[in-house]
Amino acid sequence: MAKRTASAKKQARSGVRRAARNRGVKSEVKTMVAKARRSLSESPVASSERAAITVDAVRALDRAAAKGILHKNNAARRKGRLMRQLAKLGGAAETAAPAAPAKGRRKAAAPAPAPAPAPAKKGRK
Repeated sequence: MAKRTASAKKQARSGVRRAARNRGVKSEVKTMVAKARRSLSESPVASSERAAITVDAVRALDRAAAKGILHKNNAARRKGRLMRQLAKLGGAAETAAPAAPAKGRRKAAAPAPAPAPAPAKKGRK
């Protein structure tokens, strides 16, 4: 009972096209991440160039996540690892990408104001 209807055949064809396109994007992302890791670990590269290569890899990861090719958490994990490596080297982590506040962590702030008293209900007493 596989692929008999016209719509199922069309979905199979478009799935092949999507898979080919996704494969190319994934390959590009992997290449950029590998270049960034290489520049962060072994090769003697200027810190500004190192940051630029890392930013390019982060952008590629963001694009792939936005298109749904990579899961957003997968992209975030890879970006975090790259940024951690860059910060370990002390190389322009602040200029590479602005640090967003981490989710789940709250800033120490003044206590919340007390809620206003509820209005009296209309009706029988």
